[in-house]
Amino acid sequence: MEVSSRRVVPELLDELAPDDPRAKRSRRDLRMIHRFMRSASILKRLIGNLRLAAPPRRLIELGAGDGTLMLAVARSLAPRWSGVELTLLDRVDLVTDDTCDAYRLLGWEVRRVRMDIANWARIDAGTPYDLCLASLFLHHFEGAQLASLMKGIARRADAFIASEPRRDALARIAARSVVLIGANAVTRGDAVKSVDAGFSGKELEAAWGGAGEDWILGEFRAPPFTHCFTAVRRGCTVATDTHATHR
Repeated sequence: MEVSSRRVVPELLDELAPDDPRAKRSRRDLRMIHRFMRSASILKRLIGNLRLAAPPRRLIELGAGDGTLMLAVARSLAPRWSGVELTLLDRVDLVTDDTCDAYRLLGWEVRRVRMDIANWARIDAGTPYDLCLASLFLHHFEGAQLASLMKGIARRADAFIASEPRRDALARIAARSVVLIGANAVTRGDAVKSVDAGFSGKELEAAWGGAGEDWILGEFRAPPFTHCFTAVRRGCTVATDTHATHR
């Protein structure tokens, strides 16, 4: 059963200073939540669903946080993906040197970019990224802001995947249960806000609608609590998903 319409309100973690002890604890909670949601496995599966004609070489993660979620994905892909150039973009640089070194051990070149996403989306760049990724990030935006971001992604990447909170009754129960994993007050409050701002149905396809171009789109639930979106430019795949939407 679906929850009512989206409600986007500021999350406390985004308002705290990066070195605030509550923020540090909440980021540790988020790493645990990602494991519980199987976020790395879901992102890897979404990449496979794209059926890209060639392994991507230029990647960017939006709202990358401390970079550890993408590192878990990279470790499973590194045997098949070599010479990757990865950009980790966030408005606050939380990526440690140790995390960067871990990427380099995989043979991946990593670049940290501190930038507001709205500014990134407005830039007219040259060669597009082969793949853009986002996890628990798009739900922070709504209306024209979300549509503008989607348009920027379409302009700057040939493929895009996103895993977001699913806005339904089961996810809301789970959000209220994060206290059971020892989550602090910041995480407990933000978890409920995230679900209320999450997605259902084809809401992300609708937001992508103004991006133009000819795209193959997919939007679906990934149990137990995740809502997924994929977009790939026609001509970048080896096959067309018969369940996808063409835009």
